[in-house]
Amino acid sequence: MRRRTLLASALAAAAALSLAACDNDDGKPTADVSGATSKPIVTLDSPMEKPDLVLTDSAGKIYDLLEKTKGHPTLIYFGYTNCPDVCPLTMANLAVAVKELPKAEQDDLRVVFVTSDPERDTPAALKKWLGGINKNFIGLTGKFDTIQAGARSVNIGIEKPVKKKNGDVVSTHGAQVLLSSPKDDKVHWMGMQEATSDNYTKALPKIIKGQNP
Repeated sequence: MRRRTLLASALAAAAALSLAACDNDDGKPTADVSGATSKPIVTLDSPMEKPDLVLTDSAGKIYDLLEKTKGHPTLIYFGYTNCPDVCPLTMANLAVAVKELPKAEQDDLRVVFVTSDPERDTPAALKKWLGGINKNFIGLTGKFDTIQAGARSVNIGIEKPVKKKNGDVVSTHGAQVLLSSPKDDKVHWMGMQEATSDNYTKALPKIIKGQNP
């Protein structure tokens, strides 16, 4: 991992910026934001560097996130394909919003899904799952410790998947979408768990130009 200096710190009111086990909320904060945390898409007081991750994409090829997304508006989400609710809903909301963009802007945009459950989310599993949402979305997998460190670098918490008594495997992860500007390749905004497809549809045209939504 290349060293990066983070400019964000913990939020005092953290209710809307918590970890989610796709059905859990432990109230841990992620980053400083401007205004009320009830907003579906918030502006960070201090932009963050994108996570420095070199992982494997859904085609089985090495994917250097910083290199591949440089100069492109980028949306990054940490989750897992077996998530029963939050992850598929979030990615579907993004897919709806992306579809509303002009073709050139769709081609310029990078939407990256980084698994928090790499043992089950193989490149093939990511390709199949994302293919049902948007075939142009990028799925990344690799060693859990590497992914966890990358998530923590942007104040997104993820924990190792845990198997419950009923056999279900739950992956606890931050439920926010990181939104970066093409102007400086930094994360300036976060999409909250409550953000809808309409919220992203309104915000993306500005975000891809590096403007506050």
